[in-house]
Amino acid sequence: MTNTRKLVILSFLTALTIVLARFLSFQVQILRISLEFIPILIAAILFGPIAGGIVGAVADVIGFMMFPTGTFFPGFTISAFTTGIIYGLFFYKKQITWFRAITGTLVKLLIVDLLMVGTWLVILYKMPLAALIPTRLLKIAVMLVFETVFVYFGVRPILSRLSGLSMFKQSKAME
Repeated sequence: MTNTRKLVILSFLTALTIVLARFLSFQVQILRISLEFIPILIAAILFGPIAGGIVGAVADVIGFMMFPTGTFFPGFTISAFTTGIIYGLFFYKKQITWFRAITGTLVKLLIVDLLMVGTWLVILYKMPLAALIPTRLLKIAVMLVFETVFVYFGVRPILSRLSGLSMFKQSKAME
C-alpha cells in the first residue's frame, strides 16, 4: 500500500473519529460515552500502534479546533493517543480472540478512561477523585461489555469489507 493511500485512509478515520465524538455521543460535564473508539481501533489494527495513536490525537486536536467545548486541555489528547497505542499493542497483526478482546479493552478502559481521564477531570474541575470514581466505574462497566463485543464481533466484518476494496488489495494488514 502506498503512503498516499495510508494517509487518505488515516485521514478518513480521523474525520470519522471527530464525527463520532462530537455529533454521535452522549456527553455531560464529566462523562462522555461515544463510538469514537471504533476508527481509532481500526487504524491501530490496520497500521499499528503509532498510527492508531496519531488518529486519536489528531482527531482530538482538530475536533476541538472545529467544535470547541470549554478550554483545550492537552491531557485529553494524550489520552486519545494512548488509546491508539494500547489498541495497536493488543490487536495489530494479532488474531482477535475473546481473551485478547477482553484484556485489550479492559487495559484501555482502566489506563485511559479511569486513570488518565480521571486525573484530567480532577485537575480541570478541582473535584475529589472519590467523587469521580463511581461515574468512571459505571462507564467502564458499560463500555467494557460494548467495546469487547464490538472488538470480537464487529471488527471482522469491517476488515472483510475493507479487504474487498481495491485500495486494500495489497495491504498486509488484511491478510
